[in-house]
Amino acid sequence: MRVSGRALVGVVIAGTAAPVFVGAGADAVAAAPRVRCSSEKPGLAAKLQRDITTALKGSTAITAVSLHDRTTNTVCTLRADQQFDSASTVKVTVLGTLLWDVNRHNRHLTARETELATAMITKSDNDATTALWRQLGVPKIKNFLSAADMTRTVPGSNGHWGLTQITAGDEQKLMNLITGGNNVLSDKARAYALKLMNKVVPSQRWGTPAGAPSSAVLHVKNGWLSRATHGWRVHGLGAFTGRGHDYTITVLTHDNDTMAAGIATTEAVARAVHKALNPTPSGVKTSTG
Repeated sequence: MRVSGRALVGVVIAGTAAPVFVGAGADAVAAAPRVRCSSEKPGLAAKLQRDITTALKGSTAITAVSLHDRTTNTVCTLRADQQFDSASTVKVTVLGTLLWDVNRHNRHLTARETELATAMITKSDNDATTALWRQLGVPKIKNFLSAADMTRTVPGSNGHWGLTQITAGDEQKLMNLITGGNNVLSDKARAYALKLMNKVVPSQRWGTPAGAPSSAVLHVKNGWLSRATHGWRVHGLGAFTGRGHDYTITVLTHDNDTMAAGIATTEAVARAVHKALNPTPSGVKTSTG
């Protein structure tokens, strides 16, 4: 798998169980972060809190999580406001900005914009992202972030879009905009974004799709970046729709020793979420992602 974003420019709560502390090292001791969940479905919040906490045991990474399931009005969060280098997950924000701007000017995407957006999302192409980042400009990206109420997201400076500061809470807001009707992104724009995220190349379909039910339509965008501080950043955004499914998962991590370790943490959380939201009779298969 090609490591996208190696250079600086390249590169988710009622009826809770008893407090359970998760995390690693000094961060866990000092901040004592815990998974918090709420749900209208009896018992689901407590199960998710317990299962996500268990999924994170043994991980040395600092992990942030956000989950929103519209069907059961379920929300889970962990470190929702902690900032991480975005790596390639910012490409969904760039796409959102482009679609928002196109709609504001009552025009269609050009052939070039369509080509760049497709490469940026489906292949995580860095050159395409840089081209769109430059075309849009940071002021316009900030305007989109304001419209989307993504107040804790800070665009990377000097063209270093992969160093945009993101939070699980803000990424959840973005995923909510893409998957549900709103005044920021038109229905046509949302459908287009989901279509691209559904067509991500097979080698990049890891992370949040792990353990998803085979009946769900998968939409994913990942980010991965290694730097001298905080080791590997490995992030996953996922939306799961169709046949009664309507939920999104965000997992952000850093302090991973390897990219594989970050993927393992992301997928452990994802499997716990999918299993809790989609209990299946014995023998019914789910996707291994």
